[in-house]
Amino acid sequence: MPLSERQMMLIRDSFDMLRDDIEPRSIQFYDALFKHAPHLRDMFREDIAGQGMRFMSTLRVIVDNLHNPDAIAGRYSDLGEGHRAMGVKAVDFEPMGQALIETLANAMGDDFTPETREAWLAAYTEFSDEIIKRGDIPTQ
Repeated sequence: MPLSERQMMLIRDSFDMLRDDIEPRSIQFYDALFKHAPHLRDMFREDIAGQGMRFMSTLRVIVDNLHNPDAIAGRYSDLGEGHRAMGVKAVDFEPMGQALIETLANAMGDDFTPETREAWLAAYTEFSDEIIKRGDIPTQ
């Protein structure tokens, strides 16, 4: 089901709250990811700060295009192909989503309302499904 206008607004507004602390939040994301899925750590270089900034930049592009996902279809394809080449499986997207939600909750505190959480969960499901599909990422 497509995101509502309200959900897109909540996502954009909450992501904007990370802007001033984007670098430490990007590192927190990977710390949370490796806590939830330690087996994924070996897929990444030592430069987690740099990787984190690339992740946040990509997430910014996705957030900016929630209203028009077709505009970044090529980006989804590239992300899917890159993740498949790294050996990422579809099941690995679940801990990534958990890490994202945890990072947002930590960053926003009480401002991370249940409604905002649900909006992010819906959006994450939508864009991770696109990446998996376009990258032909295996389920196992």
